[in-house]
Amino acid sequence: MPPDLQAPTDSIPHGWVDEAPRAVQPWLRLARLDRPIGTWLLFLPCVFGLELGIAIEGPAIQPPQRLWLLALFAIGSLVMRGAGCTYNDIVDRDIDAAVARTRGRPIPSGAVSVRGAWIFLGLQCAIGLAVLLQLNLASIALGAASLVLIAIYPFMKRVTWWPQAWLGLTFNWGALVGFASVTGRLTLPVYLLYAGCFFWTLGYDTIYAHQDKDDDALIGVKSTARLFGENSRIWIGAFYAAAVALIGAAAFEAANLGELALLLLVPAVLHLAWQVLALRADQPEICLRLFRANRDTGLLIAAALVLACYMR
Repeated sequence: MPPDLQAPTDSIPHGWVDEAPRAVQPWLRLARLDRPIGTWLLFLPCVFGLELGIAIEGPAIQPPQRLWLLALFAIGSLVMRGAGCTYNDIVDRDIDAAVARTRGRPIPSGAVSVRGAWIFLGLQCAIGLAVLLQLNLASIALGAASLVLIAIYPFMKRVTWWPQAWLGLTFNWGALVGFASVTGRLTLPVYLLYAGCFFWTLGYDTIYAHQDKDDDALIGVKSTARLFGENSRIWIGAFYAAAVALIGAAAFEAANLGELALLLLVPAVLHLAWQVLALRADQPEICLRLFRANRDTGLLIAAALVLACYMR
């Protein structure tokens, strides 16, 4: 593969993007379509919020409406994750050029110009806006508010040791939007859910950040991986415990789902515990594998919420 089309080392090797026309590949990589885990992690909190809202609204939400909303959130997650990554790469192009794992990305490699990236960002945002306008007014307002978090996020690693916390606020905003899309309001269960998802992200993104901690130290980029160092397993375990407790509390509060919801979360708890035990912070390939495993964690949580709604 020529240098201008070189895939970042954390992309999926020999994926479908490699089979796309060569002229298109840099744009697909800029939108991270070669790395679907980010889209999953943006989409799944939307599903959590949607299912929690359906638990409260009950029969008022019919299956066709649920499927329509799921489709909208899937499309929205795909394009807005791409937009967020494009914006992040524009802002971080100099940092990415200095980090071994990211210097092959389209902008630092020269495969996409900064001007072209801005245009591409605008196109993705236009699609995202079209999706957002299909939702109710409460969801539209919440979706618009998320732009503030998105705009600030790339700069946080320069000013705080906790950029993963800002990502937690940003990446899980869909839980609020998903809930509001069926309820038209925000209530206690979704705040608990949002808090739980926040701690989940703190855990998995700390794992992810361990891949870059050596390069980050050289160029002065901050992260919780650098902050926690050898104590990362303890911190990540605490974050995951808080995540499960808060998500469980959200399910318990929503339409009296009760102990059933807590029992259904056991597979997700075991999966998170496996991540903590398997973590080897000095081995980037293991960190990447564990980070990607959070798609399965999210699917287990979503399945628990769906089953709890049907079985209550």
